[in-house]
Amino acid sequence: MTVAAESAGAAAGLVQSVDWLAIAPPTLVAVVALIILVADLFVPDHRKPLLGGLAIAGLVAALGTLLPLRDGDRATFCLTTAPDVCSYTADHFALVIQLLVLGGALLTALLSYHDTRQLPAGEFWFLLLASAAGAALLPAARDLATLVVALEVASLPAFALVGLRRGDRLSSEAALKFFLSSVTATAVMLLGVSFVYAATGTMHLTEIATKLDEVPGQLSTLAEAGVALTLVGFAFKTAAAPFHFWVPDTYVGAPLPIAAYLSVVGKAVGFSGLILVTVVAFPSYHAVWGPVLAVLAALTMTLGNVAALRQSATRKWSAVRLLAWSSVAQAGYLLVPIAAAAFGGGGDASGGGGGGTDRIGSTVAYALMYAVVNLGAFAVVALVARTKPLNRIADYQGLYARRPLAALAMGFFLLCLAGLPPGIIGLFAKVTVFSTAVDAGLGWLAVVMALNVVVALYYYLQWTAVLFRSPEGQPESADAPTAVTADTGTAALTPAPALTVAIALTAAAGIALSGAPQLVLRFAGVSLF
Repeated sequence: MTVAAESAGAAAGLVQSVDWLAIAPPTLVAVVALIILVADLFVPDHRKPLLGGLAIAGLVAALGTLLPLRDGDRATFCLTTAPDVCSYTADHFALVIQLLVLGGALLTALLSYHDTRQLPAGEFWFLLLASAAGAALLPAARDLATLVVALEVASLPAFALVGLRRGDRLSSEAALKFFLSSVTATAVMLLGVSFVYAATGTMHLTEIATKLDEVPGQLSTLAEAGVALTLVGFAFKTAAAPFHFWVPDTYVGAPLPIAAYLSVVGKAVGFSGLILVTVVAFPSYHAVWGPVLAVLAALTMTLGNVAALRQSATRKWSAVRLLAWSSVAQAGYLLVPIAAAAFGGGGDASGGGGGGTDRIGSTVAYALMYAVVNLGAFAVVALVARTKPLNRIADYQGLYARRPLAALAMGFFLLCLAGLPPGIIGLFAKVTVFSTAVDAGLGWLAVVMALNVVVALYYYLQWTAVLFRSPEGQPESADAPTAVTADTGTAALTPAPALTVAIALTAAAGIALSGAPQLVLRFAGVSLF
């Protein structure tokens, strides 16, 4: 009877109510994805665009479910023996990243709405929403098991999305490279997670932080190896050098909207996971991961900018390749505040005393800026690709004469990425990140960042200048006849309304943020833990 009573008590301890409102954003996206998958079996081909409309409506509804959660005080799947230890927490940090993820997925859907004719529409929309559901779940995860599951739910559909253009060699090659690199990262990360669990006996992040301080001497090496391997796994996911090699080929081979999705939502997933494991789970090891991330930040931004400088304006897909290498460099900037969180308060997982988590707010603010302007840049690239499928930087020569509003928007996005007026939000974000490095005593990293910002000005301004040059005398390469042939399609000459909406939304958001850049940092800074 005693054993039976204990078993019953243990079982009762696992019974708990689920806060459905707290988990509504990722759950709603997942439900809509399943509805689309089933509906695709019955919807005739001429009505397939309805699936895209349903996907967009689902993402808008998911964004709407964030409003009742804005207080950031809900959690669910908690331990009954420790109600403050939960597997899912809808705090301010989670809500900000979910806003970024769902907003990025919505803009990706707008970019894709008129460009799924050559893709299996039902599969495309299902995979996009499935990936977005995992990405929305990850920032709210507060145990390693949920974190890993969310990361894989976000990643696995992305492999298929990259290779969805059947019969396209570039697409298949890109998907394979992306898959192999991501699987390697996952394997390394899972090994690290298993070591951490073996050393601490728990999967919850806050309990790991407590128990890592009390690890017995004989398990300390195991714990240190687990921390290091987990960080290496997330370095792959964030495209930090030297784990960035898959980025350019993946972006070129993927459909353009998916490249945009990976550049924004993929990065949000990787960096939010990295923040959770460093600042929340491994604060006592800040003396280890802080210097490592600082070195990775310097290496990543330098390699990304140097590679972007080497892009030829007349090379096929040079516009996409430049944005790909630019995204690698931007990942280096995003790493700076996380590294700075380890110095002067980085060991305080609660964020008390204005330490590490205040600096993490700079990463969130920078990510919000980058998401808006990078999605806008990809939207213009997608617009140009409708008439210039080779998408060379040279193809943008004279864009202002042909489509002045698109050229002005693209120029604004590039100046934001460069950190130059009138892109005030880009300048503000870079200054904020630079300040975190200086305040943390990482003067050498601040110098490296300043040099890289100057280097990046060259290729951003060079592309901006091309937009406003006279279209006469545009250089032609051996690939020009292919582009001319593609230009004859009347469908390509007609602007897609959804694409125009995406450009307008990102441009309006960028201008609004440039008018009040302090609101971004204030919004992100108070939204952590």
